Amino acid sequence: MKPLEHLFESEVELLVEELVDKEEHELVVFNDDVNTFDHVSKVLIKVCKHSQEQAEQCTMIIHYKGKCSVKKGSASKLKPMCESILDAGIQASIL
Repeated sequence: MKPLEHLFESEVELLVEELVDKEEHELVVFNDDVNTFDHVSKVLIKVCKHSQEQAEQCTMIIHYKGKCSVKKGSASKLKPMCESILDAGIQASIL
């Protein structure tokens, strides 16, 4: 039988994980000299469910500012989106 201390520690770890996952994170896309405006816009529409206008605005911000927060949410929600954007050859990160 496990000591109560270990049970308590694992419960605390689970609660901390739940709190961290509820925190709002940002999915940020970064500018590069490789991808076209069209490619980035299409990926944002497909992955982030952006409208055409929203995707184009984000793409312009990425180009002129160097990066843009394209989606906000929990880390678990943003992780597969980030992976899809990375798989498309576009630099992205969850902050």
